[in-house]
Amino acid sequence: MFNKDMGIDLGTANTLVYVRGKGIVINEPSVVAINKLTNEICAIGSEAYAMLGRTPITLTTIRPIRNGVISDFAMTEAMLGFFITSAFKKTFLNPKPKVVICVPSQVTEVEQYAVIKAATNAGAKEHGVYVVKEPMAAAIGCGMNVTEAGGNMIVDIGGGTTEVAIVSLGGVVYSKSIRDAGDSIDRNIISAVKKKFRLVIGETTAEKIKKELGCAYIDEKTKIRDMLIRGRDMLTGLPKEVTVTTEDVHDAIVDTISAISNSVKLTLEKTPPELSQDIIQNGIYLSGGGALIKGLDTLIEKNTGIKARVADDPLTCVARGTGMIIDDPYIAGKISMVH
Repeated sequence: MFNKDMGIDLGTANTLVYVRGKGIVINEPSVVAINKLTNEICAIGSEAYAMLGRTPITLTTIRPIRNGVISDFAMTEAMLGFFITSAFKKTFLNPKPKVVICVPSQVTEVEQYAVIKAATNAGAKEHGVYVVKEPMAAAIGCGMNVTEAGGNMIVDIGGGTTEVAIVSLGGVVYSKSIRDAGDSIDRNIISAVKKKFRLVIGETTAEKIKKELGCAYIDEKTKIRDMLIRGRDMLTGLPKEVTVTTEDVHDAIVDTISAISNSVKLTLEKTPPELSQDIIQNGIYLSGGGALIKGLDTLIEKNTGIKARVADDPLTCVARGTGMIIDDPYIAGKISMVH
């Protein structure tokens, strides 16, 4: 079905591009830096991410994807064009590829059309953009056999949304999408540090704290660690250092983690009985960057009574899933896609 073409995981936090025969060739932050005076784009991806919180008054950084959908069409189009062109340079592809691109499970038709239009305008082949639901791509990337009559459960925790879905026979049987995900965890941390330490920190610092100390479940076996962070003192306005611990971060993110765990339980309650039997046998798979938060699999397992597993390389599951759709005509012919 696809020849010398690409799959794109257009994420709130990162965009990954998979090219047939080459694997993942692009893995960059979904960030654009623009000059506010001229409206010209100054940087995209990693270069723009490095500017977050550090720009002069003439520059600003934006994330054109919010909660898994396009919030700034022009910037998304420019960003996609940059990544597609970069992929061409690395792989010498035909500059008009067919593209499989992922969207959250509960996007509207208007939002879906915006993704197709942005990809086409950015360099994809006319009428050559195929849209697949994000949890389906994640399930394929996890190695699940989604084409047969068996229930599989995937929890994909991205930057803007958490997608919980039951997949079977190439389609999504039931799904739940919530906006409690990686970005909301970062906001939780920023708010908690401000409240407890009277310290203002930025997005990049919050993300570092999340990666280093993020913990969803604490028991007697948990190793409590600490981290020195720097920010601006709210009272004096001067730079200040404080030490945060695993327990501080756990307390900060508990509401978001609980929302994710509860969405898993609610999805299980909506699952047909026959598929429930399969899920008990197959377990629950966690993918996306949020799956790397320590103890999340343990928490979900304790709350549901079903074995929860973190997928291999969870950050790239969705991109690898789009790649498998591109590489395997059988899978491409069996799953639900919008063209």
